[in-house]
Amino acid sequence: MDSVALFCTAGLIAGGIYWFVCILGSAEQKGKRAVDLSGGSISREKVQDKYKQYWSFFRRPKEIETAEKVPAFVDTFYNLVTDIYEWGWGQSFHFSPSIPGKSHKDATRLHEEMAVDLLDVKLGDRIIDVGCGVGGPMRAIAAHSRANVVGITINEYQVKRARMHNKKAGLDSLCEVVCGNFLEMPFPDNSFDGAYSIEATCHAPKLEEVYAEIYRVLKPGSMYVSYEWVTTEKYIAENSEHVEIIQGIERGDALPGLRRYDEVADTARKVGFEVVKEKDLAMPPSKPWWQRLKMGRIAYWRNHMTIMVLSWLGIAPKGVVDVHEMLFETADHLTRGGETGIFTPMHMILCRKPQSSS
Repeated sequence: MDSVALFCTAGLIAGGIYWFVCILGSAEQKGKRAVDLSGGSISREKVQDKYKQYWSFFRRPKEIETAEKVPAFVDTFYNLVTDIYEWGWGQSFHFSPSIPGKSHKDATRLHEEMAVDLLDVKLGDRIIDVGCGVGGPMRAIAAHSRANVVGITINEYQVKRARMHNKKAGLDSLCEVVCGNFLEMPFPDNSFDGAYSIEATCHAPKLEEVYAEIYRVLKPGSMYVSYEWVTTEKYIAENSEHVEIIQGIERGDALPGLRRYDEVADTARKVGFEVVKEKDLAMPPSKPWWQRLKMGRIAYWRNHMTIMVLSWLGIAPKGVVDVHEMLFETADHLTRGGETGIFTPMHMILCRKPQSSS
């Protein structure tokens, strides 16, 4: 009887470990598993060194202002975080307002569909996703609009992940992914019927440069919509707590520097756009976008323990634990930014390239 009980106990423990490490915590069952966490395109033995290099960037603030250094910095960031984002968050690397009665997944999809609805594109139109990540928004938008979506991301690993997901979703005929810098896009002038960026252009050292490039590739009369990360009118530069929160967001999300809410429209007009509409989608009656971060604290500790075990066993690369801890600290800064009202990740601006443009 004792041996049977011992056998059953051992079986339960083994099953529990397998469930905890291999299954639990996956945000979307068809994507990443904990045992598959990596450093993207970075070789396993260099993940920890690249993490240290990432943080050293912030100790040399003058380099943050040097445009040619920023793309490599952002590329390193997404090599480090892409697997963790996908495993713990999902395929859409952005926020959305909470919707009572709707799951996070549904709220995210509706937020993405709204972007393409604002573009007023037609079946078969060709639109561009500027900063597409692993393509979660692209697939939702293609399925909803039946437009042909071309995504661009600077990270080669994300290109591979996006293409795999597109094929798995049966949307590879509508979705194309290109590896490139959105400050120098490999597309001809006047080649797209619409454009959108969802929490992506915040990585540009100068917003004017990425807006000018989007303006260039759009056909005259076409629309562009962006959800921007900005500080709001409540942010006070002399308030030390406000400064700490914003700097925490910048350090933990590879941002050269957050812009003010009142700079966005002026920048769009400067490159030639007509500003059709501007609105902070996080404002009431929208429900808090940061609620998901607060509710995920238990999941964080569960995931962090999983990563620590995997790292100790040599399954996850060294440095992944540090990256995950950095993201948790960043989540706290984001939450504080939302609760104080000094930061929003969804300042929406809708623009049109004038019909007379050539």
